[in-house]
Amino acid sequence: MLIDQAKIYVEGGGGGKGCRSFFKDIFHRKGIPDGGPGGAGGDVIFQADPNLQTLLDFRYNQHYRAERGAHGGSNHKFGRKGKDLLVKVPEGTILVDAENSLVIKDLSSPGERVVAVKGGAGGRGNSKNLDSTDGEPGEKKTILLELKLVADAGIIGLPNAGKSTFVSRVSRSHSKIAPYPFTTKSPKLGVVRSGGEDFVAADMPGLIEGAHSGKGLGDRFLRHIERTSVLVHVVDILPIDGSDPAENFHLLEAELKLYAEKVYQKPRVIAANKMDLPGAEKSLKKFIEKVPGDVYPISGVSGQGIKEIIPVIHRKIKDAKREKIEKNNSEGGYESTHLGE
Repeated sequence: MLIDQAKIYVEGGGGGKGCRSFFKDIFHRKGIPDGGPGGAGGDVIFQADPNLQTLLDFRYNQHYRAERGAHGGSNHKFGRKGKDLLVKVPEGTILVDAENSLVIKDLSSPGERVVAVKGGAGGRGNSKNLDSTDGEPGEKKTILLELKLVADAGIIGLPNAGKSTFVSRVSRSHSKIAPYPFTTKSPKLGVVRSGGEDFVAADMPGLIEGAHSGKGLGDRFLRHIERTSVLVHVVDILPIDGSDPAENFHLLEAELKLYAEKVYQKPRVIAANKMDLPGAEKSLKKFIEKVPGDVYPISGVSGQGIKEIIPVIHRKIKDAKREKIEKNNSEGGYESTHLGE
């Protein structure tokens, strides 16, 4: 089960106390201040780990605190710094400060790190003829974690359009498949081989009218396609309810536009699925007349058209990535991803 949201509480380690100490011998009966400072508390650091796929662990373990700094000692001894706490999260996790809703960091690259809260400073020792002090407390924050899957191609479509069958056919993913809507209840990733290279496809749960406003948890599912380079719109060319495939196509496209123009503008591959059924050819001709752009007839069940559509998707992914790099270079930097865009 994909858990893509969590709330956690993080705290930096407190600083160690500064030492109040005096060195005395036969020559210094009043004593010489020699107390060392306390060590700083550890920081809480988050790191993107590509081997993690869910935020499930954060539902059960919600409190994270770095180690406290050690206290200072006599003879000017410094307290040891508290150990930093490294928290690993899935690649694509966004950290949001719950108090002000500001994005702390979008951990979209493998190994990327951010210091979420800092440890407190260590207390001052009395070795410089100043009063010793206690260490400062570490920073505290309530952080909202939101996971947006990182995939090259997002497979979208209405419920029961055959998305899971398609992804299972083209990749090593084996989503649950059944002839009723909403079989896929969370996004699933599959690795697709094309021309000696791999790309990642995300099988999205079926979207319905009103998805952009949260109907059927649509807004939660839609955000996972924000990071994809290409969208593959799988259309049931012969719906069992007798609806018009072209109208179904335009309905879902309208939902994408209402959700975010940035998502709607992504390159598209249109796959007319279930071409193995009787009457599919006739329905396809009517569909092509009403839908602009290239349409690729396929069958996730029989495998028809699968070998032809995979390189098309791969080529569009590479073109989209190249255009993004060129755009970033021309603008002199990388665009930031904000929550809810």
